[in-house]
Amino acid sequence: MGGARVPPVAEAVAAGVHALAGGARGPATVPGTPARTAADLAPLVIGLVNNMPDAALAATERQFRGLLSAAGGDRPCVLRLIALEQVPRGPAGRALVERRYEGPEVIGREPFDGLIITGTEPRSARLVDEPYWGALEALIDVAQRRTRSMVLSCLAAHAAVLSLDGIERRRLPAKLCGVYACAPGAAHPLTAGMDASRHVPHSRFNDLPEDALRDAGYRILARSPAVGADCFVREGASLLVFLQGHPEYDHYALMREYRRDVTRFLSGERDSYPDMPHGYFAPDIVPALLAYEERARTRRTAEFLAQLPPLEPACAPESLWRAASVRLYQNWLGLLSLARSEHAS
Repeated sequence: MGGARVPPVAEAVAAGVHALAGGARGPATVPGTPARTAADLAPLVIGLVNNMPDAALAATERQFRGLLSAAGGDRPCVLRLIALEQVPRGPAGRALVERRYEGPEVIGREPFDGLIITGTEPRSARLVDEPYWGALEALIDVAQRRTRSMVLSCLAAHAAVLSLDGIERRRLPAKLCGVYACAPGAAHPLTAGMDASRHVPHSRFNDLPEDALRDAGYRILARSPAVGADCFVREGASLLVFLQGHPEYDHYALMREYRRDVTRFLSGERDSYPDMPHGYFAPDIVPALLAYEERARTRRTAEFLAQLPPLEPACAPESLWRAASVRLYQNWLGLLSLARSEHAS
């Protein structure tokens, strides 16, 4: 890309609708395309801005590596790890970032095909009061001018919508957590080849109002009454893809969050006992978890965590959402490839 302006990804979207809707398995198998040049065969360069808390830092990196590897087909992706120094971290997290991650200035200096920006646990009632707000807003501004497309996950999606269009997130009555069935909305190459309904893990305290998104020109690609807008896009020089859910989550991600929140309740770090993730644990463990919750309210000590029933065997299989997640990222990588070819021609 160098210093040249990237052409709107919407042009590549229009060119690729038919091919991607035909069931192509990623960028290497789009039918009817010309012979691939050296530029076409070069790996796609994807940046992962990992804002997740220390305990989930390595797991998030592993989840996205696995997802992009499965989605890439015969075209490899180079994943470059990026971190914002303003995200609060403990000694172990800082050591990992210093050892493996680059700073965000690399995005303005070197070419990237796409960027993925993760969310993180909210610490403040208002996004603008988060310690990393200014750095994240600046990163989003640079990235939409220097990439062909950007995926913004959970809190990062909320931050981008606020920065770009002034739409404020709203606090939910309780944490939205679980695996939810989402139905398709507007047609788009990103969701081509997917089933009419797909399952997506969600884990968040906040939401974005769908009417405000539509009024501002966002296209909602998947939604459900329970989660609202699951996936939506904003067209421009860079195609911005917003995910309020977590299609990258592995088998045990929601279990780890639930166990963490139970631990926080028992140690006094949080006031309320966490709800079980929706549609995630096997029905036969639910009575035992409810009985444990009742006892935990009167035996609120860190030591009582040892009596929590084994959760791993009860987790929903990753296969429930994995195929749709891979397909989403196959389609995204396909659009990046088409945009690169369009730029080179």
